[in-house]
Amino acid sequence: MTLQCERLDSRRSFLQRAAQGFGMLAVFDLLLRDAVADTVTSQRADLHGGLHHPAKVKRVIQLFMNGGVSQMDTFDYKPELERRHGESIDFGLKAAVTSPLGTIMKSPFAFRQYGESGRWVSDVFPQLAQHVDELAFLMAMRSKSNVHGPASYLQNTGNVNPGFPSLGSWLSYGLGSLTDNLPTFVVLPDHRGLPYNNTGNFSAGFLPAAHYATVIRPNNAIPVPFLRPPANATHITGESECEGQRLLRELNANHLMNHPDDSRLEARIQSFELAARMQTSAPEALDLSHESPATLSQYGIDNPNTEPFGKNCLIARRLIERGVRFVQVWSGMGGPKNNWDNHSDIPQELPFIASMVDQPIAALLRDTRERGLLDDTLIVWTTEFGRMPFTQGATGRDHNGGTFVSWLAGAGVRGGTAFGQSDEFAYQTAIDETTGYDLHATILHLMGIDHTQLTFSHNGLDRRLTDVHGKVIQQILA
Repeated sequence: MTLQCERLDSRRSFLQRAAQGFGMLAVFDLLLRDAVADTVTSQRADLHGGLHHPAKVKRVIQLFMNGGVSQMDTFDYKPELERRHGESIDFGLKAAVTSPLGTIMKSPFAFRQYGESGRWVSDVFPQLAQHVDELAFLMAMRSKSNVHGPASYLQNTGNVNPGFPSLGSWLSYGLGSLTDNLPTFVVLPDHRGLPYNNTGNFSAGFLPAAHYATVIRPNNAIPVPFLRPPANATHITGESECEGQRLLRELNANHLMNHPDDSRLEARIQSFELAARMQTSAPEALDLSHESPATLSQYGIDNPNTEPFGKNCLIARRLIERGVRFVQVWSGMGGPKNNWDNHSDIPQELPFIASMVDQPIAALLRDTRERGLLDDTLIVWTTEFGRMPFTQGATGRDHNGGTFVSWLAGAGVRGGTAFGQSDEFAYQTAIDETTGYDLHATILHLMGIDHTQLTFSHNGLDRRLTDVHGKVIQQILA
């Protein structure tokens, strides 16, 4: 005997049936919003993926190095640090963020020039250095904060305080989805744990809840929790699922009647619909068995040191191929170690974390270019702030919001360029300073969005990702 069970309602069919029994006006309003959303999505398709002008970028992979990458030990070569090594210099500070002032410390790593552009890169990134002619460097980025939490919020949400939508959520809200079978915004955290602020860095904030990130952990035995019942859940049967669906319909109807303006119900229904579709699409997207041995080796998946981040980078490529619009890949967990927060021992700590990402990032650049994905994909590498030119303890470096480095590659970007310059010690920005607001404005611009026009009314204000700041960095655009 086959059990007949009505499938879990789609958002539209649920609202239509709910309107027959109660709350006609409220439900009609929600249905009208749904219809308008369909129309807007159609209009966006006509704009080549953009809202305000034709887009050059359809999807983004952001590589976020959690902890504050030391600029003078990676991409910002400063001979003056070598000449003044060991000296005490007055920077007008009584103390750094977490320590007394030390003496000037030269980089313990050799720098070399690479490519036709002659960009300087240290020995901690030997493979990434081979791709400098594809990259556009922002050499004088500044942060308002040199504390991890606020600085991470700022670089992800445009605000130093919690509760604001992240870049991925704004893109989801502004442009919508490229596929019905996978999330619009996916986060792949470090395999060891979440970054500073935990999930706050990829929150939807005050945007509708449907624009929150979907967190996937490819290195876990179960990458997407609760997608299917556990194998030992023998009490979950076809009949019990039917009963559960009937109860869920009753609860949804009751919630809608009492909270007609709460977006979380619609988001929850959307999430159930997406989860049902992901039961078939997500396992395929996360299955690396169909990748060639050469590709797996290229990403370092045959090496325990590079495997976790390499797997995340390869999954990111597979996700954007299948229509995910924004994928954020994190390196480094929150906490005082195992990330880019190198307070104690730059010669040991920085090579440790850099060696985990160097090969996978180089592979991602090569692989996306060879597959033609970089024709409409943007890759962004960034961190929350930089580090000090003087020592903390014997060989560490403290936090520094005064200057740090980011880079972009892919669609709409002029490779082999660099914009901005820090001072002779890489202590503060000196020429053509940029901020996270400018980076966000530039990313939105490449995706067909005027950052001043993408707004959401909240508490009487028209909020936007770039607040009242931000300029498009035209100097690095193709």
